[in-house]
Amino acid sequence: MSAVPVSVIVVSRDRPQHLRRCVKGLMQLLHPNFEIIVVADQRGCEEMAAGGIAKYIKLIPFDEANIAAARNAGLEVAAGSVVAFIDDDAIPEPTWLDHLVGPIASRQAVAAGGYVRGRNGISFQWRARDVRPNGWSEELLLDSDDPICVEGSAQQGIKTEGTNMAFDRDLLCKLGGFDPAFQFYLDETDLNMRLAGLEMTTAIVPRAQVHHGFAASDKRREDRAPTTLFPIGRSLKIYLRKHLPETKHGPVIDAEVKAQRRRLIEHMIAGRIEPKDVSVLMATMVQGLLEGETANIVPLAPIPPSKEPFLKFEKDVIDAGHMALVGRWYSWSRVKAAARMAREEGYRVTVFRYSLTALFHHVRFQEDGIWLQCGGLFGRSDRSDPVFRLWTKKSRTAHEMSRLAGIRDKFP
Repeated sequence: MSAVPVSVIVVSRDRPQHLRRCVKGLMQLLHPNFEIIVVADQRGCEEMAAGGIAKYIKLIPFDEANIAAARNAGLEVAAGSVVAFIDDDAIPEPTWLDHLVGPIASRQAVAAGGYVRGRNGISFQWRARDVRPNGWSEELLLDSDDPICVEGSAQQGIKTEGTNMAFDRDLLCKLGGFDPAFQFYLDETDLNMRLAGLEMTTAIVPRAQVHHGFAASDKRREDRAPTTLFPIGRSLKIYLRKHLPETKHGPVIDAEVKAQRRRLIEHMIAGRIEPKDVSVLMATMVQGLLEGETANIVPLAPIPPSKEPFLKFEKDVIDAGHMALVGRWYSWSRVKAAARMAREEGYRVTVFRYSLTALFHHVRFQEDGIWLQCGGLFGRSDRSDPVFRLWTKKSRTAHEMSRLAGIRDKFP
């Protein structure tokens, strides 16, 4: 049976370097039948052209600060039967697409969401969550890594993270795609609730994993301190107008205002913002709420089928499998050279660099396309590991490889 054709859509604005790294990660996907669609501003388009990547992808110039509209622009040219979305500051694991689209391809679900690892490349930023008409979410505890399919209702849907989600294209287009009233924030959550209201089934796919960096943007700094809360206030009010009776808006807004103030105070205590910034930023949230009260909400028109043919991504080299290398400071130059050579030969390469310490581990996908995990030989990687444990290089590497089984490489 041939693999389902998938359109992977990446929206990028003001982050050309992150976009380049994201697309390099997409190029290592194991799925045999996908196209890459990049919807980007001028700098992003120039980066794709300068890096020689443009010829492999569908490149859509888009310079409006509206992520929902940008996603719809990608959807309009998507020729796959499934569409998947990832942020420009995220990197997928090589098996991401295989896992994510499986339940949709087998007709068990119309939507799917995976797990998201945070900045250290190991701890999870988001796993399984639900979503409610008030916009709140609660974590769902799953007892295995197998996909689970959940039918939605008007009172509860399944949250798909914007940086790791997929949908049946025909259905998504029939629903009009994403609502451009949500310029930023809650656009995918709105879609989740629309699907839930139709009692559609969404799959939670734990092994479909991406690494999300939370890069700086016009709305937050590199240290995650916000520069404005206007989009949060605006989108929250629009979301509540669409999904919750007006008489219930007040308590929800009050709770969110308090939560955002607490977040700002935490940033202030950490020294990321000044005390005066708290009131200034909270004022931007109030402004957003006021604009959201009067923002125009219109019915969504269906998106027609793509007029463009499917542009299957073709790799320059045949995938040669996954290779793991181990290095210490005294062998680093040799190991690094071997890793780059293996990558040029088509291997997906993971390098473990250990120090004789108990430093915690972190993982990064590098510009050269190599996965690098650094940390102390005796330190923990996963938060469930002991803070200190005696290992040999061989036993430590076997432990880390078992953690990656079925994620960076397919199960044997």
